[in-house]
Order: sequence, then C-alpha cells, then structure tokens
Amino acid sequence: MQSDSVRLGVVGTGHRAAMVKSWLQADKRARLVAAADPNPANLHKFHETIGQDVPLVETTDWHRLLERDDVDAVVIISPDFTHDEIAVAALQAGKAVYCEKPMAITVEGCDRMLAAAHETGKLLFVGHNMRYMPLFQTMKEIVESGVIGEIKAVWVRHFVSWGGYYYYHDWHGVRRNTTSLLLQKGSHDIDMIHWITGRYGEKVSAFGSLTYYGGDRDNQLRCADCPEQRSCPEAKLEPEALCAFRREIDVEDNMSMLIQLEGGIIANYSECHFAPDYHRNYTFIGTEGRLENSEIEGKVWVWTRRSGTYRELTDRTYTLKPSFPGGTGHQDADRLIFTDFLDALLQGKKPVADPLDARMAVAVGCAGAESMRAGGTLVEVQPLPVASMQR
Repeated sequence: MQSDSVRLGVVGTGHRAAMVKSWLQADKRARLVAAADPNPANLHKFHETIGQDVPLVETTDWHRLLERDDVDAVVIISPDFTHDEIAVAALQAGKAVYCEKPMAITVEGCDRMLAAAHETGKLLFVGHNMRYMPLFQTMKEIVESGVIGEIKAVWVRHFVSWGGYYYYHDWHGVRRNTTSLLLQKGSHDIDMIHWITGRYGEKVSAFGSLTYYGGDRDNQLRCADCPEQRSCPEAKLEPEALCAFRREIDVEDNMSMLIQLEGGIIANYSECHFAPDYHRNYTFIGTEGRLENSEIEGKVWVWTRRSGTYRELTDRTYTLKPSFPGGTGHQDADRLIFTDFLDALLQGKKPVADPLDARMAVAVGCAGAESMRAGGTLVEVQPLPVASMQR
C-alpha cells in the first residue's frame, strides 16, 4: 500500500471484536471506518465499546462494507463457518484481509482463500496470536539454538476449564459450524507444534468422545429461562446463552490425537473441555535434551542429556516477565499481532503468522476429526496445493 495508515472495516462485532479497541489504541496507523454484523444490537454495543465519538458506518450486510472505497482492509471476526466466503469476497474486492483463526472449517475453504490471495496479490493474514506470545517465542528460540538437539517427540496437553462457557452455549458445539474442536480450539496448538518443530503433520490417528456436554435438553432452551440455573454447574447467565446439554450438541469434548510429522517426528496432542484448570503444557524432546513449559507459572525448563558438549553440564530455567505496561490480552500478543499485520500491509514485511501454516493447522484438525469419527483409523493430511506456493 502506498500509505502510512490503514482504514479498517470489521465484519463480526461479537465477543472477540472487543480487541479492536485495544488495537486502535496501541497502533495509530489504523483507523476504523465501518463495521458489519447481521445483529443490530451487536453493532450498537460494538460502537459503544469503540466510542460513540468515533465516526463509524454500520451495516447488517457485509457485502455493503466490501463495496466501500474508504475500506482498505477487512478484519474478519465472524463465526468460523463464514470465514472463507467473506475472505474470498474481500480479497476479490481489492481489500487486504485479517482473518481470525481458524482460517476456515474445511481444507477446501482454506485453499479457496489462498487461491484468492495469490490471484489478487492482496495480503491474507490469519490471526494465530500464540506465535506472538513471549512464552512460546522463548520456546521457539530455545529449539532454534540447538540446545535440545534434533526434535524427535512432542507432547501437548490442553486443559480447558472454560470449555462449556466458550464452546457449548452457542454455535461452536455443533459440527456443521466448527467441524471439530480439534480444529477450532486445537488449531492454535497444532500451529505451535508445526512452528516450533519446523515440520508439518503428514498422518494422524485420533480418538474422542462427547463425554460431558450434550444431552436431552431442548435445542432452544436458554440458561436464563432454565429452572435449574441455580444448581447447574454450566449455567451461563447471558441473554443468548443456550443450554450446554441440549440435543443438537455433537462436537466432542475429550480428544487425543497422534500426529506423524515430516521427518518422522511423533507428536501427541490431547484436549479436554471440562478440566478444573486452564493450562497448556508443551514438551519437546530432542536428541540432546527436553524442553517443557508451564503457562500457569510462566516458566520454561530445559533439561540436557549427555551429548559430549558443554551443554550437557547445564539445565536451565526461563522465567516469563510481566507484559508491557498497558499491554493487551494473551501476554500482549493481541497488540503484537496487529502491529505485525500493519507492518506487512504498509511495509511489505513478511509476517510471523503465515497463511500457509494456518491452512496446514486446519488440515491436521480436519484429518483428526475424520480419524476420530472413524474409530481412530489412520488418515493422511491433505498437503498444500502446488498453486498456493510452498514454504
């Protein structure tokens, strides 16, 4: 872009859209000019959050937003199942695109987005914000230093204490909207496995079940209207919250997946949505040591083994410092990823979050869902299409 600022249009003004305000406060190179959401109440609340003094064109039809000449880039924060349609249309309309993860809920949807970006030459940026979190950047740096040698094994345990709150009171709990939480929630972790190892998944075998959520309640039952709201451990007293134990829920809440990565690396990934605590625990085992993290403690540990080098004489502990004063969410990653988006758009900088990698995270999640629902059968991950350009 031949400019020093970007005019933004936001599509989807629900819960995640609150981060837009922190973006605008953190980086003055962006200005919000338009927002689209089919729900007028969401638009009104969003405008109140941003500030009623901000001139903002509102529409309930995202197509109208794409027609505007005063929109340079479109931020897509709408439900996952809408990502590919909106992104492709935005790119074809000559807009740059920032799309929240997951990139799409099918591999085909991702590939349509990549093709549109390639054909139009417009920036496609996917919001994998964990790449910007200091904890995981530290782990990436340690691996690249060679201190644990060549990675051979990966273990990831994802405990989700807010699983019901985030995923089973709305559209997330239905397969047609998400494919699977191995994709929706797991795309973050799959992307971290790919990014830190530098290898993509090639084959998967997975098992999972709907262990806790779902049930026999009416699909229209809302927590606010339920006579059991006081005793229900999953009650969410927000006006639109649906019962987490309703009949239509069919997305697994307890899953484990074995991934064979390029180069023969074996990765284990487990995800549970009714854990009592929230924590991502990563372990990378290499030929010369082991690397592990604790999100809760803000620690990263390295244990070394015999290697015939000085490295075997020292184990190490890394301590995460507090976020920057006034920092945004996710260890300030929300600010850092937006800055990277603007740098890519205005300066041509190669972003840390790569859309090809985002596509491969979806591809592994889709393969995992297929395997899980076929009793753990081995499923090959769909490789990148040649037309999308390789890494």
